[in-house]
Amino acid sequence: MPKMKTKKAAAKRFKITATGKLKHGVAGKRHRLISHNAKYIRQNRGTKVAAKADEARVKRYLPYGL
Repeated sequence: MPKMKTKKAAAKRFKITATGKLKHGVAGKRHRLISHNAKYIRQNRGTKVAAKADEARVKRYLPYGL
């Protein structure tokens, strides 16, 4: 049986925590930040945990974890 391939785009964007949740960077932080207020920029610093609804799909892209 051949090995399953990891979707490399997903591997670059997500990390799996020790409890099995998915961490991801926050969207909207690359450019055009002057149009966002300071609260938006501050609250979206760092990483967030992915929604439960998206978890199953993303984990299918990462068959061997990370």
